[in-house]
This record gives sequence, C-alpha cells and structure tokens, in this order.
Amino acid sequence: MFLRIVADSLGRRPRHKLLTGAALALGMGVATASLSVSLDVGDRLAKEFRSLGANLIVTPQADSLPLEIGGVDYRPVNAGAYLPEADLPKLKTIFWHNNIVAFAPTLEMYASVATTPDAANSPNNVQVIGTWADYPIYLSDGSTFATGINKTSPWFHIDGRWFAADAGTLKRVNVFDLPPGAVGGHTYVPIPDECVVGVRLAKRLSLHTGDHLYITYPNREDMHNYLGKPSIGCAVTGILTAGAAEDDAVLMPLVSVDRLARRGPGEYRKLYVSALTKPEDDFARRDPGTMKPDEFERWSCSPYVSSIAYSIKQVLPGADVRVIRRVAEGEGAILTRVRTLLWLVTGAALLAAALAVGASSAASVIERRTEIGLMKALGAGSGTVGFLLAAEQLLLAFVGGGAGYALGIILARLLGEKIFGAAPEPSLIVFFVIIALAAVVTILGSALPLHRASRIEPAPILRGE
Repeated sequence: MFLRIVADSLGRRPRHKLLTGAALALGMGVATASLSVSLDVGDRLAKEFRSLGANLIVTPQADSLPLEIGGVDYRPVNAGAYLPEADLPKLKTIFWHNNIVAFAPTLEMYASVATTPDAANSPNNVQVIGTWADYPIYLSDGSTFATGINKTSPWFHIDGRWFAADAGTLKRVNVFDLPPGAVGGHTYVPIPDECVVGVRLAKRLSLHTGDHLYITYPNREDMHNYLGKPSIGCAVTGILTAGAAEDDAVLMPLVSVDRLARRGPGEYRKLYVSALTKPEDDFARRDPGTMKPDEFERWSCSPYVSSIAYSIKQVLPGADVRVIRRVAEGEGAILTRVRTLLWLVTGAALLAAALAVGASSAASVIERRTEIGLMKALGAGSGTVGFLLAAEQLLLAFVGGGAGYALGIILARLLGEKIFGAAPEPSLIVFFVIIALAAVVTILGSALPLHRASRIEPAPILRGE
C-alpha cells in the first residue's frame, strides 16, 4: 500500500518532479565530473610535471665542498668523491621502483675543443659533460629500462639525434677468418666516439650535424703523453638547445668522459632522478628517525618525494640524496590548488542542487496542503506523512543521481581530453558516492519543507482556511 501511494504520487505534478530531478542531475553531473577528474588529476599532473625535469639529485656523501657558480661545478675533475655506475640498476628494485621515471648520471670536466685534430687555436675551459642518453639498463627480471638525460630533461631540443648508447665503447666481434686448424675466437673493435654540441658553442665553432669535434686538455702535451695523440675526435650527432649552461657545453657518453677525466670506468659525480610523487604535507616533512614504527610504515608506503629519496639512499651506499625543492614544492602547490578548485566547484554544485531541491519541495508542500490535511484527518501521523514525502524525494534522488552520473561521465571525458589528452575511466566508487550525495542533498534540501508538512493541522485545511 505504501509503495503504491509513493508511485501514484510520483505520477502526479510532473512539473515539480521534473524540476527536482533536473536540479539533482545537473548538480550531480558537475560533482561527478569534478570527482572523476580530481581522482585522476594527481597521476596525470605528476606525469605532466616530469616535463619540469628531475626532482631528486644524488651526490657522494663524502664529496668535498662544492664550488658551483650559476649551476656550473668548477671543482677540478679529480677533486671530490665519486659513485659507481654499477649500483644504478638497484634504483629499479626499491619499493617505489615504478615511480622512478628516469635517471641520468653525470660527470663534468673542462677541456679545450677544436675543429681540427691538432687542436690548434682551440677555445679553452669548455664544459664537457659525460652522461647517458637512451641508455639501456638490464634489470634482474630480464626487462630493459631505457633512461638518460633526454628523459630527465625532456625540454632539451636536439637538432639531429643523441649520441649512441654504445659510442666510445668496445664491440665484441667474432673472428671466423682463421688459418686451417685454428679454433674460432673473437676480438674487440672500438666504436667511434659521438657527441652533442650546445647551440651557442656550435655557432662559435661553425659546427653542424655530421662534423667532427676534437677534444684535448688545455695542456696538449699532457694529452699526448696520456693517449699518444694530441686530441680525441667525436662525430657531432646533434646540436642541443637547452636554454641553460649546456648551450655552451659538449655532451658525450659517460664512458668517454670517464676516460678523458682519467677516472675508472663507470664513475659519476651527480645523479639526477625524476620520480612520480605526491605533494608533501606536514607529516611527510617529519624526520623518519623520530617516527614510531606504524608512522614510519605509513610514511614509507606513501610516494612522498622524501620517502622515495630515503629508499634510494638505502640502495646506493655512500650516496647523499637531496630533494630539488623548487621543483617538488612547485608541483605540490599546483596540484593542491587544482584539487582545491575542483572541491570548491563540487561544493558549489551540491549547494545549488540542495537549494533547488528545497525550493521545489517547498512549492510541492504548499500545493499538497489539502492532501496532507486529508491524510492526517484519516489517521495518518506526522511521522507517516513525513516518511511518505521523504520516500518520494529519495526516489527522485536515486533517479536524478543516476542521470547526473551519466551526464558527469560525459563531462569528465570532455574535460580530461581537453586538459590532459586522456579521459578518466568511470569508477564504480564514484557512482555510489554520487548516489549517496544525491540522497544527502535531497534530504538536507527538503528538511525544512518536510518539517513544515508534518506540522500541518487537518482541521483548518478541511474548513477551507
């Protein structure tokens, strides 16, 4: 009987029902779009932020006091400590290994460069940077991870291509052309050096892609004594535009600069790491040494930039891992503002829906005063009347919430594709949240009209007053 009364009531006065449903659908649609984008915005923005470059820097813990001016390290190449390249695959074994997007070791030195092998009249004190570019890392699970400075500094523009990952190394070649009776073997053939030249340096030396550049020590006799020749040459594979000090530098494979700097193979001085993180809060900035075990576990299981730095330090012995604050804090501030804006839009949509539902409910109660008075005269209590009206509103909430969710998914796809180039996936959790929000908004918006309906006295209504 009760359900039949509710169903009959919904079929009458369709204008008020339609207005209430439309208000709920619009409000829940905006809320669905905002919630869907808000849940997805963290990962999307984190990936977009990686275009800002590395947010972690690793240096030797025992390194000497750095001498940096304008971001350029002016220490002698043989000063300070170094870290082994062989430990770098361990970065993909930490708890947050999937958040490590890229990393690139660097070793810097200063040398003279020229366009002829004799290196005559060459400019001195040119920065030579050894690093990786599309360098393959072979992981313990058998997969390969390609990384390098082109991934940690994605804004670098190359006219040409980066140097090959194996440039400057030795290639194993099987030997088959042997005298009769000899056993087949192999030999090693050197792969020619390649380099990338900064755009300003290339302009000064009139260098283009395909030319050769020759590098020597400021004291060419020292180079001759070390390598038996006045310089080493490299094929220019690309011209780099970085908008920074690299525009006046030469970039080469790390192994080549290790050799030039008279270092052991596979040593570097700095490591730049680009990692996907979440904005830090007060809890993230606490010293992990002062945390309780449960707090430390929660901190370690959150992708804060500081917790990822802590994990990296555990697998790189003798390393000091620091956060590049201007990048990390900028990411956090932007993400917090975007999410705050989305929550404000959601709150405004819910408030507007509640006001619209309240106005429609008030008008419906005024029109139904006679019906309510008659029900009370026939013995219905205030609670029964209120429960009947609330059931009608809740049924409208479920219909309006479902329609709003469908509308919101379409709006979220449009927003996602326009802003991030990819639409957020529909979420069953968001659907249930929206239905619950629609019910709450409807009850809150209808609370005052329903209270007034429960206080209507039947006698004055029946007398026509």
